Amino acid sequence: MSAAVHGSSVDIPTQDGTADAYLAHPDDSTLHPAVLLYMDAFGLRPHLKKMADRLASARYTVLVPNVFYRYGPAPVVDLPEFINPAERPEIFQSLRPAAETLTPEAAMRDAAAYLDWLAGSPLTTDGPAGITGYCMGAGLALRTAGTHPDRVAAVAGFHGAYLATDAPDSPHLLADRITAELYFGHADQDATLPPEQVDRLDKALTAAGVRHRTEVYTGAHHGFTQADTAMYSAEATERHWTALLDLLNRNL
Repeated sequence: MSAAVHGSSVDIPTQDGTADAYLAHPDDSTLHPAVLLYMDAFGLRPHLKKMADRLASARYTVLVPNVFYRYGPAPVVDLPEFINPAERPEIFQSLRPAAETLTPEAAMRDAAAYLDWLAGSPLTTDGPAGITGYCMGAGLALRTAGTHPDRVAAVAGFHGAYLATDAPDSPHLLADRITAELYFGHADQDATLPPEQVDRLDKALTAAGVRHRTEVYTGAHHGFTQADTAMYSAEATERHWTALLDLLNRNL
Protein backbone atom coordinates (compact mmCIF):
# COMPACT_ATOMS: atom_id res chain seq x y z
CA MET A 1 0.00 0.00 0.00
CA SER A 2 1.39 3.41 -0.97
CA ALA A 3 2.09 5.97 1.69
CA ALA A 4 0.88 9.57 1.68
CA VAL A 5 3.82 11.83 0.84
CA HIS A 6 5.09 15.18 2.04
CA GLY A 7 7.35 17.23 -0.24
CA SER A 8 9.34 20.35 0.54
CA SER A 9 12.23 22.47 -0.65
CA VAL A 10 15.45 22.18 1.36
CA ASP A 11 18.95 23.65 1.23
CA ILE A 12 22.00 21.39 1.39
CA PRO A 13 25.28 22.94 2.59
CA THR A 14 28.25 21.87 0.47
CA GLN A 15 31.94 22.75 0.38
CA ASP A 16 31.23 25.08 -2.54
CA GLY A 17 28.01 26.75 -1.45
CA THR A 18 24.40 25.77 -0.90
CA ALA A 19 22.51 23.34 -3.14
CA ASP A 20 18.77 23.79 -3.44
CA ALA A 21 16.93 20.48 -3.43
CA TYR A 22 13.57 18.76 -3.19
CA LEU A 23 12.83 16.35 -0.35
CA ALA A 24 9.98 13.83 -0.44
CA HIS A 25 9.14 11.40 2.35
CA PRO A 26 6.19 9.43 3.68
CA ASP A 27 3.92 11.67 5.73
CA ASP A 28 4.22 9.65 8.92
CA SER A 29 6.34 9.53 12.06
CA THR A 30 8.47 6.59 10.91
CA LEU A 31 12.08 6.67 9.72
CA HIS A 32 12.65 5.45 6.16
CA PRO A 33 15.72 4.43 4.11
CA ALA A 34 17.46 7.25 2.27
CA VAL A 35 17.53 7.51 -1.51
CA LEU A 36 19.49 10.08 -3.49
CA LEU A 37 17.88 10.84 -6.85
CA TYR A 38 20.22 12.37 -9.41
CA MET A 39 18.51 14.53 -12.01
CA ASP A 40 18.79 14.40 -15.78
CA ALA A 41 20.32 17.32 -17.68
CA PHE A 42 17.04 19.27 -17.77
CA GLY A 43 17.25 19.53 -14.01
CA LEU A 44 15.07 19.84 -10.94
CA ARG A 45 11.54 20.59 -12.16
CA PRO A 46 7.95 19.47 -11.53
CA HIS A 47 8.32 16.13 -13.31
CA LEU A 48 11.31 15.07 -11.21
CA LYS A 49 9.44 16.09 -8.08
CA LYS A 50 6.60 13.80 -9.14
CA MET A 51 9.10 10.99 -9.59
CA ALA A 52 10.49 11.63 -6.11
CA ASP A 53 6.96 11.62 -4.68
CA ARG A 54 6.21 8.28 -6.29
CA LEU A 55 9.43 6.80 -4.92
CA ALA A 56 8.70 8.25 -1.47
CA SER A 57 5.24 6.67 -1.57
CA ALA A 58 7.05 3.31 -1.59
CA ARG A 59 8.36 4.31 1.86
CA TYR A 60 11.68 5.97 1.14
CA THR A 61 13.04 9.38 2.06
CA VAL A 62 14.13 10.88 -1.27
CA LEU A 63 16.46 13.82 -1.91
CA VAL A 64 16.68 15.42 -5.37
CA PRO A 65 19.47 18.03 -5.42
CA ASN A 66 19.94 20.67 -8.08
CA VAL A 67 23.43 19.56 -9.08
CA PHE A 68 23.84 22.76 -11.13
CA TYR A 69 23.46 24.95 -8.03
CA ARG A 70 26.81 26.65 -8.67
CA TYR A 71 25.23 28.22 -11.73
CA GLY A 72 21.98 29.13 -9.99
CA PRO A 73 18.83 27.77 -8.33
CA ALA A 74 16.51 25.48 -10.24
CA PRO A 75 15.30 25.81 -12.86
CA VAL A 76 18.66 27.08 -14.10
CA VAL A 77 17.14 27.84 -17.53
CA ASP A 78 13.56 28.44 -18.62
CA LEU A 79 11.95 25.17 -19.66
CA PRO A 80 8.69 24.58 -21.50
CA GLU A 81 6.08 22.40 -19.82
CA PHE A 82 6.72 19.82 -22.53
CA ILE A 83 10.10 19.45 -24.24
CA ASN A 84 9.85 18.45 -27.89
CA PRO A 85 12.73 17.36 -30.14
CA ALA A 86 12.90 20.66 -32.01
CA GLU A 87 13.61 22.54 -28.78
CA ARG A 88 16.18 20.14 -27.34
CA PRO A 89 19.30 21.52 -29.10
CA GLU A 90 18.61 25.08 -27.99
CA ILE A 91 17.85 23.99 -24.42
CA PHE A 92 21.03 21.91 -24.23
CA GLN A 93 23.03 24.85 -25.54
CA SER A 94 21.61 27.10 -22.81
CA LEU A 95 22.38 24.44 -20.20
CA ARG A 96 26.01 24.03 -21.25
CA PRO A 97 27.42 26.74 -18.92
CA ALA A 98 25.60 25.17 -15.96
CA ALA A 99 26.87 21.70 -16.85
CA GLU A 100 30.43 22.98 -17.11
CA THR A 101 30.34 23.92 -13.41
CA LEU A 102 29.97 20.25 -12.49
CA THR A 103 33.38 18.62 -12.83
CA PRO A 104 33.78 15.05 -11.57
CA GLU A 105 35.72 16.36 -8.57
CA ALA A 106 33.06 18.93 -7.72
CA ALA A 107 30.29 16.36 -8.20
CA MET A 108 31.89 13.98 -5.72
CA ARG A 109 32.42 16.73 -3.13
CA ASP A 110 28.72 17.38 -3.51
CA ALA A 111 27.89 13.68 -3.26
CA ALA A 112 29.52 13.56 0.16
CA ALA A 113 27.43 16.54 1.24
CA TYR A 114 24.19 14.98 -0.02
CA LEU A 115 24.94 11.68 1.71
CA ASP A 116 25.92 13.52 4.91
CA TRP A 117 22.66 15.46 4.85
CA LEU A 118 20.58 12.34 4.36
CA ALA A 119 22.48 10.45 7.08
CA GLY A 120 21.89 13.31 9.50
CA SER A 121 18.23 13.75 8.66
CA PRO A 122 15.67 12.86 11.36
CA LEU A 123 13.63 11.25 8.56
CA THR A 124 16.07 8.50 7.59
CA THR A 125 17.09 5.15 9.01
CA ASP A 126 20.71 4.30 9.76
CA GLY A 127 22.73 2.56 7.09
CA PRO A 128 23.90 3.14 3.54
CA ALA A 129 21.73 4.96 1.02
CA GLY A 130 20.31 3.96 -2.31
CA ILE A 131 20.85 6.03 -5.45
CA THR A 132 18.95 6.31 -8.70
CA GLY A 133 20.07 8.48 -11.60
CA TYR A 134 18.75 9.46 -15.01
CA CYS A 135 20.68 10.52 -18.12
CA MET A 136 23.73 12.36 -16.75
CA GLY A 137 22.49 11.38 -13.30
CA ALA A 138 23.24 7.73 -14.01
CA GLY A 139 26.89 8.66 -14.41
CA LEU A 140 26.78 10.62 -11.16
CA ALA A 141 25.22 7.61 -9.44
CA LEU A 142 27.90 5.25 -10.76
CA ARG A 143 30.66 7.68 -9.81
CA THR A 144 29.21 8.13 -6.31
CA ALA A 145 29.11 4.36 -5.79
CA GLY A 146 32.82 4.16 -6.62
CA THR A 147 33.87 7.24 -4.65
CA HIS A 148 31.85 6.58 -1.48
CA PRO A 149 31.49 2.78 -1.52
CA ASP A 150 30.86 2.36 2.20
CA ARG A 151 27.92 4.78 2.06
CA VAL A 152 25.97 3.32 -0.85
CA ALA A 153 24.12 -0.02 -0.85
CA ALA A 154 22.27 0.08 -4.17
CA VAL A 155 22.56 2.07 -7.39
CA ALA A 156 20.25 2.22 -10.39
CA GLY A 157 20.87 4.11 -13.61
CA PHE A 158 18.39 4.63 -16.44
CA HIS A 159 19.10 5.83 -19.98
CA GLY A 160 22.55 6.75 -18.71
CA ALA A 161 24.86 8.87 -20.83
CA TYR A 162 28.59 8.36 -21.44
CA LEU A 163 29.03 5.75 -18.70
CA ALA A 164 32.01 3.97 -20.26
CA THR A 165 33.95 6.26 -22.58
CA ASP A 166 37.63 6.36 -23.48
CA ALA A 167 38.16 9.35 -21.17
CA PRO A 168 40.64 8.89 -18.30
CA ASP A 169 37.94 9.89 -15.81
CA SER A 170 35.09 7.79 -17.25
CA PRO A 171 32.82 6.62 -14.40
CA HIS A 172 33.16 2.92 -15.30
CA LEU A 173 36.83 3.04 -14.28
CA LEU A 174 35.71 3.17 -10.63
CA ALA A 175 34.18 -0.30 -10.87
CA ASP A 176 36.84 -1.94 -8.72
CA ARG A 177 35.86 0.24 -5.76
CA ILE A 178 32.12 -0.43 -5.85
CA THR A 179 30.49 -2.56 -3.15
CA ALA A 180 26.82 -1.72 -3.90
CA GLU A 181 24.49 -3.79 -6.05
CA LEU A 182 23.87 -2.11 -9.41
CA TYR A 183 21.08 -2.15 -11.98
CA PHE A 184 21.10 -0.42 -15.35
CA GLY A 185 18.16 0.04 -17.69
CA HIS A 186 19.58 1.21 -21.02
CA ALA A 187 17.64 2.51 -24.00
CA ASP A 188 18.49 0.74 -27.22
CA GLN A 189 17.80 3.95 -29.17
CA ASP A 190 20.45 6.00 -27.39
CA ALA A 191 23.37 7.72 -29.09
CA THR A 192 24.82 8.74 -25.70
CA LEU A 193 25.43 5.10 -24.75
CA PRO A 194 26.17 3.02 -27.85
CA PRO A 195 26.46 -0.79 -27.63
CA GLU A 196 30.23 -0.68 -27.28
CA GLN A 197 29.90 1.39 -24.10
CA VAL A 198 27.24 -0.94 -22.71
CA ASP A 199 29.63 -3.83 -23.33
CA ARG A 200 32.59 -1.98 -21.81
CA LEU A 201 30.60 -1.13 -18.69
CA ASP A 202 29.40 -4.70 -18.23
CA LYS A 203 32.90 -6.10 -18.67
CA ALA A 204 34.35 -3.64 -16.14
CA LEU A 205 31.70 -4.48 -13.55
CA THR A 206 32.07 -8.22 -14.12
CA ALA A 207 35.87 -8.08 -13.88
CA ALA A 208 35.56 -6.16 -10.61
CA GLY A 209 33.11 -8.69 -9.17
CA VAL A 210 30.36 -6.10 -8.80
CA ARG A 211 26.85 -7.49 -8.30
CA HIS A 212 24.94 -6.03 -11.20
CA ARG A 213 22.26 -6.56 -13.80
CA THR A 214 21.98 -4.77 -17.12
CA GLU A 215 18.90 -4.69 -19.31
CA VAL A 216 18.45 -3.00 -22.67
CA TYR A 217 14.92 -1.71 -23.16
CA THR A 218 14.00 -2.46 -26.76
CA GLY A 219 12.42 0.46 -28.57
CA ALA A 220 13.15 2.93 -25.77
CA HIS A 221 14.81 6.27 -26.43
CA HIS A 222 17.23 8.27 -24.33
CA GLY A 223 15.10 9.97 -21.68
CA PHE A 224 12.33 7.36 -21.67
CA THR A 225 11.39 8.00 -18.02
CA GLN A 226 10.82 11.71 -18.49
CA ALA A 227 7.10 12.27 -19.05
CA ASP A 228 7.55 15.97 -19.85
CA THR A 229 9.58 15.12 -22.98
CA ALA A 230 8.83 13.52 -26.32
CA MET A 231 11.23 10.67 -25.44
CA TYR A 232 8.84 9.30 -22.81
CA SER A 233 7.68 5.69 -22.90
CA ALA A 234 5.01 4.69 -20.40
CA GLU A 235 5.82 1.00 -20.83
CA ALA A 236 9.56 1.44 -20.33
CA THR A 237 8.97 3.75 -17.38
CA GLU A 238 6.80 1.21 -15.57
CA ARG A 239 9.48 -1.41 -16.22
CA HIS A 240 11.96 1.03 -14.66
CA TRP A 241 9.82 1.41 -11.53
CA THR A 242 9.57 -2.35 -11.09
CA ALA A 243 13.33 -2.81 -11.42
CA LEU A 244 14.18 0.17 -9.21
CA LEU A 245 11.90 -0.80 -6.35
CA ASP A 246 13.04 -4.42 -6.53
CA LEU A 247 16.67 -3.28 -6.18
CA LEU A 248 15.98 -0.86 -3.33
CA ASN A 249 13.70 -3.19 -1.41
CA ARG A 250 16.36 -5.90 -1.58
CA ASN A 251 19.22 -3.72 -0.33
CA LEU A 252 17.87 -1.00 1.97
